[in-house]
Amino acid sequence: MPAEPAPGPTRRALSPFDHRIEAVTGHDIDTLWTYRDRGVLDEPHAHLVDRHRELAQSQRGVTFYLRLLNRLSSGEFEVDEALFTRIDRALGQLENAAETRDAAARKVIAALEPIEADAAVSAPGVMPLSTDDHAALLAIAGGAKLYEHLLTGRMSVITASGTRIPHAKLRRLEDEGLVVRDTGHPVHAGQPLSLTDAGRAALFASRRTPTTRLPKAPARTGASPSSPAQRR
Repeated sequence: MPAEPAPGPTRRALSPFDHRIEAVTGHDIDTLWTYRDRGVLDEPHAHLVDRHRELAQSQRGVTFYLRLLNRLSSGEFEVDEALFTRIDRALGQLENAAETRDAAARKVIAALEPIEADAAVSAPGVMPLSTDDHAALLAIAGGAKLYEHLLTGRMSVITASGTRIPHAKLRRLEDEGLVVRDTGHPVHAGQPLSLTDAGRAALFASRRTPTTRLPKAPARTGASPSSPAQRR
């Protein structure tokens, strides 16, 4: 009997919590995943996104074994003892995958409910960002340094994306407590910049569309679990 083919590329698995997460954060799931990779999220939201990723991964395992069982029962294979063995094994693997998914779902709930509770009782405490400030903070979140030209003494901020931010804007963002620089490095060699907790909160809370285009998250493809658990 031929071996089952590995599953082809699939879209990110949806979860029953996607709408709740998007409602409480104001961002779609793909944007949240991208923000997580760029270090924009605070600890509670980063924790939530990590748990959501685990849930998406476990859901792909459930989907894979459901498709395998569908193929095994499609009439494609001869009905014999070998088929019964494979169906029984696939059922066990599906059971284990469902248990893993359910455990991941409970972790998502545990991470999501405190954020929903805070959103329900908290008054807006974050100053709204202008479009330019939003773009500047987003660029700094991706990596940036403050440089001083050795000859002219001119100060400028250069980000990893190549965007230049006026020194005056940086000073204002620093004064507002949104950005901090590492003064342990000489400015002529470049002082690394980073967002403060307040800066991350202000950027994340902003509901406006970023003026800079976020990098697309890497394609997430479905795959057969590397070491499927055996039926107990």
